[in-house]
Amino acid sequence: MALPEGAAAHEFRSQCSIARTMEILGDRWTLLIVRDLMWHGKHTFQELQTSAERMPTNQLSQRLKLLVDWGLVDKQVYQERPVRYRYVLTEQGRALEPVLLQIMQWGHKALGGGLYDPKAGRTVAPARNPASVER
Repeated sequence: MALPEGAAAHEFRSQCSIARTMEILGDRWTLLIVRDLMWHGKHTFQELQTSAERMPTNQLSQRLKLLVDWGLVDKQVYQERPVRYRYVLTEQGRALEPVLLQIMQWGHKALGGGLYDPKAGRTVAPARNPASVER
């Protein structure tokens, strides 16, 4: 598979597929942006800023650019003056859903985090006593 145009010149540090994936998705914020685009109906910069994790605006801007450059997100103009963009996951970006579901399920079981049901559009509350979570 060819790399997206914006990423074609990228030199990976490793041949390992896991290491390469972590170069793109392995920071604190990127998968949270994908989560919000995929499940929470947030598609503008302002909407993404309202996430509970309170991502710094410079980080949000950098991560959106990375996701667009790698072909995981499309950036579409929705307003001309001033120019404003809407962000939508591409097919490649939507293909991350099983990964997000697995990470979420692990976090729910191992860390007592909430469990979001994308089909129902609601969250099962986290465990009340995280110390009682199986380890």
